[in-house]
Amino acid sequence: MNLGNSLFHARKKCGLSQEEVAEKLGVSRQTISKWETGETLPDIRQSKRLALLYRLTLDELIDFDLDVQEIEQAIARSDEKRDEKIDWTKAWGKKYPILLEYPNQVNIEYYEVRLNAMLQTMRDEYRYSELDAMLVLKDILAQVWKRRKKESKS
Repeated sequence: MNLGNSLFHARKKCGLSQEEVAEKLGVSRQTISKWETGETLPDIRQSKRLALLYRLTLDELIDFDLDVQEIEQAIARSDEKRDEKIDWTKAWGKKYPILLEYPNQVNIEYYEVRLNAMLQTMRDEYRYSELDAMLVLKDILAQVWKRRKKESKS
């Protein structure tokens, strides 16, 4: 996403019109439009003011991604009761069918024993709760996956 799109989506997310932003920054509505279409760019001072107005850091404004923001808000709104209602395997299985297929193909008990041992080690060595140990192992696995993807591209 380019800076213009980021500016547009950040403004919309705040529920502001181009006119309102222009008034607050002391510029014309056309200037805001040019920034949002990428025809011109705001200077650093105006960018900082935009970030403040949109309640974002300058880095967040530059990299503003509406999908990521929505996911972060959904996570913030989630709670245990809501999470229990969602079958995450089924939900993700629509995008990744392997999640629905592997129980018929993989010796789950074999991996369960090893994963339980790793969880126990995390709980013993770091005094993590069961949930914290699970989250840490899940995050480590995600980091390994990202590294492997990166290495396979180079």
